[in-house]
Amino acid sequence: MDHHHYQLFYPTSTSRFSLTFIFSSSSTSQKYVVLLRHLELAPPLLPLELAPPLPPLEPPPPILPLEPPPLLFPLQPTKFKMGADNAAGKPQQGFELAAGDFASQGPSKCFDDDGRLKRSGNVWTASAHIITAVIGSGVLSLAWATAQLGWIAGPTVLFLFSFVTYYTSCLLAACYRSGDPVTGKRNYTYMEAVQSNLGGFQVKICGFIQYFNLVGVAIGYTIAASISMIAVKRSTCFHEKGHDNPCGVSGTPYMVMFGVVEIFLSQIPDFDQISWLSMVAAVMSFTYSTIGLGLGISKVAENRKIKGSLTGISIGTVTQTEKIWQSFQALGAIAFAYSYSLILIEIQDTLKAPPSEHKTMKKATLISVATTTIFYMFCGCFGYAAFGDSAPGNLLTGFGFYNPYWLLDIANAAIVIHLVGAYQVYCQPLFAFVENTAAKYFPESKFINNTIEIPIPIGGYQPYKLNFFRLIWRSIFVCLTTVIAMLMPFFNDVVGILGAFGFWPLTVYFPVEMYIVQKKIPKWSTRWISLQILSAACLIISICAAAGSFAGVVHDLKIYQPFKTMY
Repeated sequence: MDHHHYQLFYPTSTSRFSLTFIFSSSSTSQKYVVLLRHLELAPPLLPLELAPPLPPLEPPPPILPLEPPPLLFPLQPTKFKMGADNAAGKPQQGFELAAGDFASQGPSKCFDDDGRLKRSGNVWTASAHIITAVIGSGVLSLAWATAQLGWIAGPTVLFLFSFVTYYTSCLLAACYRSGDPVTGKRNYTYMEAVQSNLGGFQVKICGFIQYFNLVGVAIGYTIAASISMIAVKRSTCFHEKGHDNPCGVSGTPYMVMFGVVEIFLSQIPDFDQISWLSMVAAVMSFTYSTIGLGLGISKVAENRKIKGSLTGISIGTVTQTEKIWQSFQALGAIAFAYSYSLILIEIQDTLKAPPSEHKTMKKATLISVATTTIFYMFCGCFGYAAFGDSAPGNLLTGFGFYNPYWLLDIANAAIVIHLVGAYQVYCQPLFAFVENTAAKYFPESKFINNTIEIPIPIGGYQPYKLNFFRLIWRSIFVCLTTVIAMLMPFFNDVVGILGAFGFWPLTVYFPVEMYIVQKKIPKWSTRWISLQILSAACLIISICAAAGSFAGVVHDLKIYQPFKTMY
């Protein structure tokens, strides 16, 4: 038990008054006692012969220990000093207070148990975040992926990836808190969860893979959004000039346009303030997925037959070697379509409790993965049934469909709006990591830590807090991803590489290893062996997918000219 004594001495013209503060603290409790130590009345100002006699002083009642209100924020060992010179350099009366290391108290109406503002997320907002992240540009390549694998392997692989994603996401959700699942220490990011459970060199490996993957997703979404904007332009051209007109359009201006929009949206300070953006993006994802599904069904009805084969694209259309590489690339495309585990912890950190966060997250994961799998099955299977071996790499921009052109324009506009939101959902963890790291290493920097409040005159909104470091660094990041997208605008290849590179480590390996540590699963037990077999199988799939995707990049680079690609 530590005791700290602090004395306040304040003289006035009529009395001398002193207080002694006794702070007692221990690792298990915090008690604060304020003791009135001394009170003296100064001699009266009137002459003694004129002053009335003073009545005898009653002894003050004993002062009981005072229980303080719960602390709103966890206090760190620091020294608060009052009574220094003011801005004009004049000394001020006051006192000096040294605060001990006080732990945060329980939650209050406005703050959670960790001292942060009360979280407001629920199962539906979490589901919206996940659907926004999952049903992205990946859904557009599923018809092509199914065409490479065929009617047997295609749907089977889709289902297996959905099951693995759901199962490992539940394992990861259990690692949000270290120790007790209800009251344990929160892990605010994926890397913090790895640090708490695995530590050491694995944290650095995880950080590199996670943030490299986030950068890759930003590049991929820039490419996909520009292709959809180009598709709107070309569909209007085809409608006016006929399908035989090439209607070539450069993708560079549209990538720049997308980048400018993202620069503005990237100034949203943190994840918890983009729920509205996720809701809009989730609605858009349903819109274009439904349109793609409807067009696939109508195309099958128009053909009066189901195209495709049991084993996928036939030899002759492609060579044996190309079929193998493209089948591997299809695995990467499907893996990318289910990649969202890298931001699951950040999504879970927006949830309110009770109920406990991991229970809410499991429900949200089940709802979102089941919903997306149904869409994926329909979009992939009906797209393959409609086009067979000639299924386009991007269902809505490959111009397997030409009419109704206005419906295609709506679908592609919905894709763009969705990708605008999904870009932010994926990049916010990266933004937060860089900014928190900068603040940690440069705590005195005004450029990094100071904010300027800008009033918002409409809508009764709180003032916007402008931070110059956030403004400059996030703008530079968006510009870099846009330039890289211009240099390598290969949609299917980029999607395959991202899926192959991120699926096994982030969706399978780290969640499995963290769960084993969290639940203390004995080595070589049945459950331990089962989890390791799952991890090894997914590693083999990821290696094959990476090989196929890199082969595709090598092929495309042979005919590509930077900044001159026409669609």
